[in-house]
Amino acid sequence: MDSAKTSPAPVKKKGRWLKKLRENYPFLVMIFPAVLVVFLFNYLPIYGLLIAFQDFMPGDPILGEYTRWVGFDNFTRFFNDVQFWPLMSNTFLLCIFGFIIGFPLPIIVALLLNATKSRRTAKILQTIFNGPHFISLVVMVGMLTLFFGRYGLVNNIIAAIGGERVSYFLQSSAFRPMYILSSNWQDFGWSAIIYVAALSNVDPGQHEAAILDGATRWQRVLHVDLPAIMPMVSVMLIMSIGGLMGVGYEKALLMQTDGNLGVSELIATYVYKQGLTGVPDQKDLNGRTHLSDIQKIYQDAYDRYASNS
Repeated sequence: MDSAKTSPAPVKKKGRWLKKLRENYPFLVMIFPAVLVVFLFNYLPIYGLLIAFQDFMPGDPILGEYTRWVGFDNFTRFFNDVQFWPLMSNTFLLCIFGFIIGFPLPIIVALLLNATKSRRTAKILQTIFNGPHFISLVVMVGMLTLFFGRYGLVNNIIAAIGGERVSYFLQSSAFRPMYILSSNWQDFGWSAIIYVAALSNVDPGQHEAAILDGATRWQRVLHVDLPAIMPMVSVMLIMSIGGLMGVGYEKALLMQTDGNLGVSELIATYVYKQGLTGVPDQKDLNGRTHLSDIQKIYQDAYDRYASNS
């Protein structure tokens, strides 16, 4: 008589996710604050994007009884504005020059730190390089004023040798170099951390083999260290390109003067002045005054609130 073939009982999946939850709960607790911060500061503000499609005035509720939807009128008005192309040019040039200088700099610093013979010296230099990252933007601009202001250190040296004082903050040609170089000085050490961490995973056996083959220190950096971090470089390059035009308004606004307004007025500062404060700048990038536009904005605001009251 043939014996009946019995198939193995299926593994019960009930409660498996609870078991994994109990096993991994320390990691979930550790990552929860980061997830909460991302949710609060990256996802919830998306709700505010609705004002781009409204005739919004500061103080109005985003969604309310008197919300006026205008579709793409705000975008059309901005694209047709005489300042659109100067703003786009200023923002693009500032971002692209900052990217060209700022992206390879942390890679070079990380390779040099990794090639330093003394580990103690490398750690001290890395700590010094990381320090400027924790300086606030207000303090940073204050330092620039102390160095490059009319009565700053640089002008004091120029005056001491018989030269004429120049306020670099009033020179449009000095805005981009000061902005880009100070930003890179502030962030290159912090950005190099990820590359230093990637270099720590390089197999020492590869360096030993290269030394036996007679490779110099420069050749080992070029043919061992650099290829080892290329995957990380590729990832960081993609992320940097994704946020290429994401320059903030804070530092540019702090460094902005009437003398450098032609190059320091960015899309971010324009949006801040025109949208968030409700009071546009009285001059365009060529110095022309538009008082009629200001009067029109205040008259529109008055008419709206008078009709709602």
